[in-house]
Amino acid sequence: MSGTGAGLEGSVSVRLTTATGRVRAVSVRVRRPAAARALCGRTPDEAMRLVPLLFSLCGTAQSLAAVEAVEDALGLDARPHAAARALLADAEAATNHAWQILMDWPARLGEAPRPRELAGLRAAAAAIHPALYPARDGLRPGGGSLQPDRAALAAAVAALRDGLERAVFAAPPPADAVELERWAGTGGTPAARLMQRLLTPGMAGFGACGVPALEPHPARWFGERLAADTAFSETPRQNGAPAHTGPLARQGAHPLVAALLSAHGSGLAAHAAARLAELAELAGRLASRADRLEGAEPAPDPGGDPPGAGSGAVETARGRLAHWLRLENGRIADCRIVAPTEWNFAADGPLAQGLAGAASDAGLAERAGLLVAALDPCVASAITIQDED
Repeated sequence: MSGTGAGLEGSVSVRLTTATGRVRAVSVRVRRPAAARALCGRTPDEAMRLVPLLFSLCGTAQSLAAVEAVEDALGLDARPHAAARALLADAEAATNHAWQILMDWPARLGEAPRPRELAGLRAAAAAIHPALYPARDGLRPGGGSLQPDRAALAAAVAALRDGLERAVFAAPPPADAVELERWAGTGGTPAARLMQRLLTPGMAGFGACGVPALEPHPARWFGERLAADTAFSETPRQNGAPAHTGPLARQGAHPLVAALLSAHGSGLAAHAAARLAELAELAGRLASRADRLEGAEPAPDPGGDPPGAGSGAVETARGRLAHWLRLENGRIADCRIVAPTEWNFAADGPLAQGLAGAASDAGLAERAGLLVAALDPCVASAITIQDED
């Protein structure tokens, strides 16, 4: 993840040119894996087995976006599986948020990471799929045999929810800006201590810019653009302009996040608070999703001529992910993916605009690294600063 060697999720290189105490130029370059190309020529079932191997970090979300696109192309109605799939997506998003908060955030404070707590959360999340689908076939086109084991599911969800609240908050999650400041001031967890640091002057508003949030467009919106323009997957636009995606885009209306946006703009404090607010929301939502689940069987073959092309979209911890693919003779003839990285690290996107004009003091590298991690914690990053004075 951030700060590690480049993996299959890609990497980002940020070059800052400074002069007279300011960042005068920002260059952001993204190296993308050719994962979509690896799916071409394969049958849908072959592709679905390959997706989690290609994407090690958001394997469930990538699988969900891909299977939704396949089902759309085949005309399969898998809506009875929607609630179970949403639970799987939420569990993965929660553990990915937890990775940043338990591993990355302590390191940025000079503290020891918390791998044991993270391992416990991941084990709880991993128990959810077999508790829903005993044959572990929930991510196949049309859905598998959904037979919820209520006791196992309740135990896994409770372990994940309680573990998150204990490791991240160690108290009731803060609901507004006053509670956030009070909670951060206690310094009871690494998350509280980093939040306290990010609320200080010079940190709270760092990276704020006017790039709008990516709206929660349906899968079809992405599919139409991916199908029409091969460049959209690398340089996506919303209304002809850049956009940001992720916790801050989704949580902007949360009272806590809205207060920080009003006070400091879309800077480090708002990004971190949005991640915490979303994690608290996910922890609560897991149980309500589990309670509403009903059993379901795989979607029947609809017969007739399927559409042949389809799209899928899912929210990940990092932001909105979309797949589009086209089938010919039972195989994937074309496949295109647009990931959160392409939105957040666009040449004129929220990272580039947030760094432009920043003060180039001794803390610039640390602040820039925090902004990169806030916008996409799962991408390896390298930041170079060149002073032209």
